[in-house]
Amino acid sequence: MSAAPVHLQRGGVSVVLARDTDGIPRVVHWGAALGDLGEADLTGLADARRPGVSHSAYDGPRTTGLVPDGTRGYAGTPALSGHRVGGNARAVTPSLVAWDVHVDGDASLTCTSTDDEAGWSVRVGLSLDDAGLLHARTSVTNTAAGDLHLASVLTALPVGAHATELLDLTGRWCKERSPQRHPWVQGTHRRDARHGRTGHDATLVMVAGTPGFGFGAGEVWALHTAWSGNHTHYAERTPEGECLIGGGELLDPGEVVLAPGETYDGPRVLGSWSGTGLDAMSHRFHAHLRSLTPRVRTERPVIANSWEAVYFDHSLERLAELADAAASVGVERFVLDDGWFLGRRDDKSGLGDWAVDPDVWPQGLGPLVEHVTGRGMEFGLWVEPEMVNLDSETARSHPGRVLRGRAAAPPEWRHQQVLDLQDEGAYDDLRAALLALLDELDIAYLKWDHNRDLTDAVHDGRPAVHGQTRAFYRLLDELRDAHRTLEIESCSSGGARVDAEVLSRTDRIWPSDTIDALERQHLQRWTSLLVPPELIGSHVGGPTAHTTGRTHSLRYRAAAALLYWFGIEWDVSRLDEATLAELQEWVALHKRVRPLIGTGTLVHPDHPDPAVVVTGIVAEDRSEAWYVVATVAATATQHPAPLRLTGLDPDRRYRLTEEVPRGIGADLSGAWSGDGAELSGRVIASSGVALPVMRPEEALVLRVVAVG
Repeated sequence: MSAAPVHLQRGGVSVVLARDTDGIPRVVHWGAALGDLGEADLTGLADARRPGVSHSAYDGPRTTGLVPDGTRGYAGTPALSGHRVGGNARAVTPSLVAWDVHVDGDASLTCTSTDDEAGWSVRVGLSLDDAGLLHARTSVTNTAAGDLHLASVLTALPVGAHATELLDLTGRWCKERSPQRHPWVQGTHRRDARHGRTGHDATLVMVAGTPGFGFGAGEVWALHTAWSGNHTHYAERTPEGECLIGGGELLDPGEVVLAPGETYDGPRVLGSWSGTGLDAMSHRFHAHLRSLTPRVRTERPVIANSWEAVYFDHSLERLAELADAAASVGVERFVLDDGWFLGRRDDKSGLGDWAVDPDVWPQGLGPLVEHVTGRGMEFGLWVEPEMVNLDSETARSHPGRVLRGRAAAPPEWRHQQVLDLQDEGAYDDLRAALLALLDELDIAYLKWDHNRDLTDAVHDGRPAVHGQTRAFYRLLDELRDAHRTLEIESCSSGGARVDAEVLSRTDRIWPSDTIDALERQHLQRWTSLLVPPELIGSHVGGPTAHTTGRTHSLRYRAAAALLYWFGIEWDVSRLDEATLAELQEWVALHKRVRPLIGTGTLVHPDHPDPAVVVTGIVAEDRSEAWYVVATVAATATQHPAPLRLTGLDPDRRYRLTEEVPRGIGADLSGAWSGDGAELSGRVIASSGVALPVMRPEEALVLRVVAVG
């Protein structure tokens, strides 16, 4: 193509690609839509972004191309690195100078370049989807003799230098997605995840923004690496003023080796820009994941999960009793959790033996499935296919199928090891066992768990995380091909496998093993930076949380789950009539809100008091919205500052009321009492309304509906 700049524009976002003086393509703008620009305007933009030449520097203008390249003087993180074994190539890493740029319509392009001296051919694809989300991917092909050992294949995108703050997430088991903010100074801020899965401490997104950005204000750029194995996110600011955010797969030496002609496709990297804060940034991710989920459905069934109700105490009578109680409060899917398979009386044995235990289930699971479906519910089943206990028939019969790098097994984690899915026999036997269950039983849903990191993961003398991750994807794909209506949850000791690639094959994520409603207010808020609410499982547990020992009211626990994929994980068969009736009303309330959750817009109105957390769902046409207001501190402000609600149409009038099951609402006054108040969306967002006096760890459910 010609050397003219290329302008991609869609969904309120523009990306401009232009060549520098050496003909190297580089992104000169990623951000707000620029409108219809002619070639002269685009060329002027490219010229205006050309750097000068300082003393004691390269003799010509140095720019960072689409692929940051150390052979052209970039002193930050190179996008590509590796080495060759055999062959006659002189260079080690590529210097990509001659580029071909192919434009496909108004929102997609592909750049390719080959360095014959090094034997690398590189392809970078960029596209904007309808929501304005930027999709980028880098691929490498070995074009010379000898094997090309890849060390890194990263994709980096430039952001505005006025973005001087960074936000990323960290965490641990039961404390996933904890935010951390800091200035973006010179150097590299890097978040590597080497867990063999996404990880409890995975950042999900790397966000760069203008000072003080929040959910509703500030210009932000965010990047997500869509990969379920070892991966990285990084932000880099150079002394020359270049600012990039990037990501890709982390590769161990020898993990990916390309024979001549072979190609490695790096993970997809997703970039989201917003000029109005984190919520608008998230909406672009949400739109993509909603379109990506295998079985698109706007209303998710209410779930009852057996784990915190019965743990390993299994019998047909016990589970049928629990299912009856669940059905009575409006549950639509009953999930049998851990403990149903061969020898599984605790968490020390049985993993890998995916056959129903005849000692506990002498007639198999068929009678329970029939009982559940007979009560009008779907049946779901917990599995952990990638793991194996050494105390199992599988491990005793096939010890070589345990993933390891040496004679001794890796340290145990929850008394288990990892099954080597690159072992053909292990893969085939596992696939056959899972298909046998799905073929025999009416299973609508698999809760797919993964309860440990991959440690010393080696297959046939090579690092194995890449291959294990690919085998996991293949297994999910093959099960879905055989059972087209099957839904799958990605659980990994809670929230340790949450990313866009696993969500292209699964229907929901379990964000954390804790269902403590206080912890959930935070971790669901930050998980939703990437994941839309209807794909985030949230359950009402018992009064005292299993993981923390905190005790909360049913109102607080149910309100925390209301705006997500709602479920119950509580022994409801032991509840008194009054509590059962209250829970039934909360389920009914969720079903009123549910049509909005899968199609509406998730918002997080910023509030000046950190003890107050506000979460809302606004209908697509902005005719209705629901907000949950929760206090999240041991000492809450008695008189919180006025609440300014976002997401509404400024030119429509709305009525504001509290909407909770009868008799359990707060003692309200002012705007929310009686028939409520009637105000314009502009007034509600700009001036706000007073909240009632709130106690620590209390929640309100508020409804705003258009009038007239």
